[in-house]
Amino acid sequence: MLLRSHCCYYLTIITALAVFLATTSFADAQSCNGILVSYAHTGGVRLPPNVSDPAKQPYRFESTVTVLNNGLDELKSWKVFVGFDHDELLVSASNAVLADGTTLPAAVGNGTVFAGFPMTDLKTAVETAGDLTQMQAQIELVGTVFGVAPPSVPMPKSINLANDGFLCRRSTAQGKNASSVCCTRDPKFKTNITTDEEFLPRQSGDLTIMYDVIRTYDSNYWAEVTIANHNPLGRLDNWRLSWDWMNDEFIYSMKGAYPSVVDASDCLFGKQGTFYRDLDFAHVLNCERRPTIIDLPPTKFNDSDLGKIPFCCRNGTILPPSMDPSMSASRFQMQVFKMPPALNRSQLLPPQNWNISGTLNPDYKCGPPVRVSPTENPDPSGLPSNKTVMASWQIVCNITTAKRTSSKCCVSFSSYYNDSVIPCKTCACGCPKNAERTCSTTAPAMWLPPEALLVPFENRTAKAVAWASLKHLRVPNPMPCSDNCGVSINWHLYTDYTKGWSARVTLFNWGETNFADWFAAVQMDKAAAGFEKMYSFNATLLDGVNNTIIMQGLPGLNYLVAETDAADPLRDPRVPGKQQSVISFTKKTTPGINVAHGDGFPTKVFFNGEECSLPSVYPSSSGFRDGFSLATPLLLTLLMILL
Repeated sequence: MLLRSHCCYYLTIITALAVFLATTSFADAQSCNGILVSYAHTGGVRLPPNVSDPAKQPYRFESTVTVLNNGLDELKSWKVFVGFDHDELLVSASNAVLADGTTLPAAVGNGTVFAGFPMTDLKTAVETAGDLTQMQAQIELVGTVFGVAPPSVPMPKSINLANDGFLCRRSTAQGKNASSVCCTRDPKFKTNITTDEEFLPRQSGDLTIMYDVIRTYDSNYWAEVTIANHNPLGRLDNWRLSWDWMNDEFIYSMKGAYPSVVDASDCLFGKQGTFYRDLDFAHVLNCERRPTIIDLPPTKFNDSDLGKIPFCCRNGTILPPSMDPSMSASRFQMQVFKMPPALNRSQLLPPQNWNISGTLNPDYKCGPPVRVSPTENPDPSGLPSNKTVMASWQIVCNITTAKRTSSKCCVSFSSYYNDSVIPCKTCACGCPKNAERTCSTTAPAMWLPPEALLVPFENRTAKAVAWASLKHLRVPNPMPCSDNCGVSINWHLYTDYTKGWSARVTLFNWGETNFADWFAAVQMDKAAAGFEKMYSFNATLLDGVNNTIIMQGLPGLNYLVAETDAADPLRDPRVPGKQQSVISFTKKTTPGINVAHGDGFPTKVFFNGEECSLPSVYPSSSGFRDGFSLATPLLLTLLMILL
């Protein structure tokens, strides 16, 4: 038996060495005293269908990425970048996941970063006596490439190590189908990490998720998941959290949150049902490979079975810490059942490919789970000591804006010196799918009379055309499409005098969702230092955020209701939810400010953390009327009161 185990061990080493040498030149491996990253294209065939355009013909490609630690320090949480350059569609990848949390298959034509899984750390030759199974990781890639027919080889544009603190040389080609690069530590890179520390330090980000194992058994464990918001303008409403189980795990029970779909059928008719023959799957909550978790309503907070978890049960609302630190986190617990061969209480692997989203909130990209030191909590017995959990992983998520992504809110500008309102941009929040026959997606939005802001877009046409005729403005044909935004904000330059000035801010909710505890923020590049106060909202100048003023409703008035029917729905248009306040500024701290020529308008506007689309022009001062008039703002305020 001992002889057989030794044979198996040496066979594994020989096999790994053979594969390694097949993908990396021996000279490169010997000369690199750091991290050697290599890429080898191992095969490809033509795929159906046969298309007439050679550039669109699909081909299968197979390749291997090898990461070898030839240095003196252990490489923790390794990551590599592969600069795919041929519109590749990646179908599978062994021993790694995509670092941005994307689930395969995925388009990687602009390059992608891989993170190691389940082997996240690469040990050194010194501490393993040259054991390649601990020193290196190999990613077997299979995917589809377009327009690169054999014998041409779809090689990546570049490859390198993606961990911080490393410098990579230029990659070296090895024939037509392989390349490698050696990466060494940057002596100028400053870090507070010592190489003998067991865990990586916790990282900062817009939002972090802690995956803490609080109890563990041979076949299952309890995990506590904590979502914490660190961005002063970030926010989530009705959050939805998802991940991928990598080893057929399933959720048996939960406290503080719940799956969006309760379904055990995948387990009952799958390998889980075969293994756990005596388990009552009627009590299993979810067996999906990628479950989606939602928060519970506040009424469940004191529920003995579902609630009584700190920071739970808030309808999925996570506020920015600048607004309310006590509401900037959410937490739940779940019991996870494992499958062979991980039936050991110390064999713990977190799920991968995390994603979190909300309603009218920023988009987040989440990195892979990183093992960190076990979380410490106050001892529940009340003793003056801390108690650590069994194991902890941290997932860092940051706000991202993809190219050609539409906004979810928009802004209109108006002023005391011009009768016209500059509305939200055409298609500011996306264009209708079939716009060709009904409206123009490229025509600029038509200027409006002030009262038109109070009615839905579909009821503005007559007012816009009449106003264009009155002001001698051009009427596009076809008419421009709407902004298609659920929330719009009007910034009206209200007054401008010697010692100060003011603006009026009006929020409109055109959607079907009520916004509790809403907030908005404006970035005033030249005027923020002069901020004095708001009269119907709470507002403050944010510390550490460039010239940004955050505002929210007063207690009891922080609810922006959805659009509703008018008193006479058959005759009158629907009525948006509205909130309005005046904001005042002094010129004492901002000498030289030119309010009417742009300095009095925000350069960025946010609603519930989402950056809104702004008009590309300001109201023209050529529209000054003879003598100062408050007719426009008084008219809009009066109409709001009447509605």
